Amino acid sequence: MKLLRVGPVGAERPALLDEEGVLRDLSSLVTDVDGELLGDSPALARIRAAAAAGVLPRLDPAGLRTGPPVARIGKIVCIGLNYHDHARETGAAVPAEPIVFMKAPDTVVGPDDTVLVPRGSVKTDWEAELAVVIGRTARYLETDEEARAAVAGYTIAHDVSEREFQIERGGQWDKGKNCETFNPLGPWLVTADEVPDPQALGVRLWVNGTLRQDGTTAEQIFPVAEVVRYVSRFMTLYPGDIVNTGTPAGVAMGCPEPKPYLRAGDVVELEIDGLGRQRQELKGA
Repeated sequence: MKLLRVGPVGAERPALLDEEGVLRDLSSLVTDVDGELLGDSPALARIRAAAAAGVLPRLDPAGLRTGPPVARIGKIVCIGLNYHDHARETGAAVPAEPIVFMKAPDTVVGPDDTVLVPRGSVKTDWEAELAVVIGRTARYLETDEEARAAVAGYTIAHDVSEREFQIERGGQWDKGKNCETFNPLGPWLVTADEVPDPQALGVRLWVNGTLRQDGTTAEQIFPVAEVVRYVSRFMTLYPGDIVNTGTPAGVAMGCPEPKPYLRAGDVVELEIDGLGRQRQELKGA
């Protein structure tokens, strides 16, 4: 299934994109797409049954904003330097263990919402990422099979980053990762049964029409199941939590000088095979 949320900011309604690409209203079945729904197998089964029966009302997508596909996210766990090609382009050593950092849930916006370049920023960068949506409580997972069972589905995250704030201003990465609007998410939550191999997905990103990232999740240093299992050793993951799994090569930081960091007026587009597409215009904060 492709679950999503549509409507104005703060007033989104749950929806489904059916197999024919028709937008369907889920408001009669569920109140929202959130951790409560994702951890409720009977509720998901009712949605599947209603979709199969063709009884869900049709929604007109014209002029309808797409919001983040998950509401009330508890936490966003991110994995840094998780692609072999990205490590090569930045000259970094391949990490022995996953590099873990956090983004605040209030960085999340819809997939086509405006991204704000922070005041004083000179190194705002792009990062297209496969995002994992957790569907059941994950605590001290022992096997990759347990980790895969904890995944409700997948979506696209744009892990926007300000490199000067992140690297040159002291402390941890938080200052460069948690600026307003720095985590566009969506458009859809694609359930795990429709993504048989998360390690075989193409990841692409364009800036002003120029292809900048053209990678594959096969390049991940730590695959999805290993990442979920690893993170569960250090914190409990709950339904509706998000795990951003890193970005392939092609970020501005890895380009020759002068590095083409983002500026107000730029347009970024990104896609992952089977998970849809995002488009953001950048404006000054």
